[in-house]
Amino acid sequence: MKNNSSKNTAPNTAKLTTTSASLITRDMAEIAKKTGNVYESVFVIAQRAKQIALKTKEELTAKLNDFSSPIDNLEEIFENREQIEISKFYERMPKPTTVATEEFLEDKLTWKYADDENNQN
Repeated sequence: MKNNSSKNTAPNTAKLTTTSASLITRDMAEIAKKTGNVYESVFVIAQRAKQIALKTKEELTAKLNDFSSPIDNLEEIFENREQIEISKFYERMPKPTTVATEEFLEDKLTWKYADDENNQN
């Protein structure tokens, strides 16, 4: 099963910061009715969460690489406040599974099955 999200292919930092970071109890029947099977729904959400996590990791790594130097001394490691603030910002962001679940429940995700592609050709 492929997740081809035409509306949200990359995580939107604004969306990630407006999503609640706290845990919410979800109605499994509501999640299951979108695909007809709770396991398929969870799989779609998990695939989207992987996409969000990967993109977020790439963004964080790129920002933190700006601070890396070939020669790190102990003072630079402890005194780099900006790097610490960037890391804290990413730590406070909602988890990728929370964002993916909200996108799924708000019908912002599209997906198709790999078998459907083969049968259409």
